[in-house]
Amino acid sequence: MTAHAADTDLMIRARGVTLSLGSTDILKGVDLDAPHGQSLAVLGPSGSGKSSLMAVLSGLERATAGEVRIDGQDFGPLDEDSLARARRGRIGIILQAFHLLPTMTALENVATPMELCGAADARERAIEELAAVGLADRLSHYPTQLSGGEQQRVAIARAMAPRPGLIFADEPTGNLDGATSRRVADLLFERRAAAGATLVMITHDPALAARCDRIVEMADGRIVSDRLA
Repeated sequence: MTAHAADTDLMIRARGVTLSLGSTDILKGVDLDAPHGQSLAVLGPSGSGKSSLMAVLSGLERATAGEVRIDGQDFGPLDEDSLARARRGRIGIILQAFHLLPTMTALENVATPMELCGAADARERAIEELAAVGLADRLSHYPTQLSGGEQQRVAIARAMAPRPGLIFADEPTGNLDGATSRRVADLLFERRAAAGATLVMITHDPALAARCDRIVEMADGRIVSDRLA
């Protein structure tokens, strides 16, 4: 659906992306376009390449071959430091395992990454985003004092607070029970819509995928289906 879109309209442009580890080909010539503001689900069984594709598109892994452009910037020539700078403030990542720092409060987990990037209003933005995900009364709590759903809400706030244009979510409700999963998913979609950000969600859950604008299915390192939800 986006093959003919102008590059300036695209948040993600991937062409012929391969990823190999030793003699194993994990991604096998993936082409993918995603326009600004679209929510996109990537479905597929374990080992299909979903998380590897996210890692390459977010600059956490380097493609073995092919082209990756994010918001017009070519990731190919960038070294590790340059990739980190390219992600900073522009790409938010939400993972299944939360990855909160246990020695920091909820407020510190959200504010500190922005402070390290030099944001003068990091604390104010962290408070605002934590309030938006319903945690205004949990700012001083440490991760061990929070439920799994609350920890994931902190992770969502941390990803959204820098106002990134692109959000990656890898099985964001995978560690949560059914009712908590639905509440966290609601918050994620609400915050993404409020920011107008592009969302790429890696999931094995067809019901969660159906909430996105578009569904891409992967198998054996390739895209095998690409359709509107």
